[in-house]
Amino acid sequence: MLKALKGLFAAANEPAQDEDEERDASGKPQVTLARALKRNWLELWYQPKVSLQTGHMIGAEGLIRVRHPELGVLAPGAFLPGAGEPEMLQMTEKVIATALRDWNDCAELGMPALGLAVNVPASAFVELPIARIIREERPASDQWPGLILEVTEDQFVNDLKMANDVASELREQRCSLAIDDFGAGYSSLGRLRQLPFSELKIDRAYVTDCHRDRVKEGMVESILSLARGFGLKTVAEGIETYHESHKLQGLGVQVGQGFLFAKPMPKAELLERISSQTGKRRVEQPRSWWQFGAAAPARSAGRPA
Repeated sequence: MLKALKGLFAAANEPAQDEDEERDASGKPQVTLARALKRNWLELWYQPKVSLQTGHMIGAEGLIRVRHPELGVLAPGAFLPGAGEPEMLQMTEKVIATALRDWNDCAELGMPALGLAVNVPASAFVELPIARIIREERPASDQWPGLILEVTEDQFVNDLKMANDVASELREQRCSLAIDDFGAGYSSLGRLRQLPFSELKIDRAYVTDCHRDRVKEGMVESILSLARGFGLKTVAEGIETYHESHKLQGLGVQVGQGFLFAKPMPKAELLERISSQTGKRRVEQPRSWWQFGAAAPARSAGRPA
């Protein structure tokens, strides 16, 4: 009898297994974006962006994570490969809506100027009414600085009309576009003047060891010259050492992001950092903050009129 009770207790404490969850030969769950959306496992984590002049946090990039009941927290490489476009679009809409809501908590702690950014695939600007989503979900506060939507440099370069149409719609909602991983491709270098971006993120490939690699230092200098000529804010990604940070600051990069300053963190940790910087404490909310919550209402595909 005692043995049977112990067996029941052990079974009750084992992680529940989804009937539709596929497993590999070792029995490890194979996580997909579709299943993560269905099970509401998605979370939006944040990596701070700091001023290289003051060292203060001035923004944060939202990064998607999955909290699996058995495997724990998973990075995108574990669940995005093989994801279909419908799932990617659903995830994108959830990410945008979550970042818009999360700003309110940052403002409550005395940092209304904190600029939040999220990554958006170029296809989402065609398939989703992003400007309308932002208009309906955006904070009502006049202090809201807008949302930054990051797109890799090669995604918009072949359709300048779409890029400018999207940027015009976003400006009406006080939002802007940023070139992510700039320098990873080369097609946009000659067309940067025509692209409607307000922020340029220097690819980590040129940031790593830039303090001792003359070629990388020269590339950063060239990128900064372009950015200054077009009035773009510059952000260096992937800063991991004080030497890199010091060199980039000396070259004139305005904002830094990387493990030197902070790794991606759950929203609760971001709010703790803000609280430490401002001295204000958050009023606890009765609802759970760390998951996306109920699915957003379905929207019709296509660009808003």
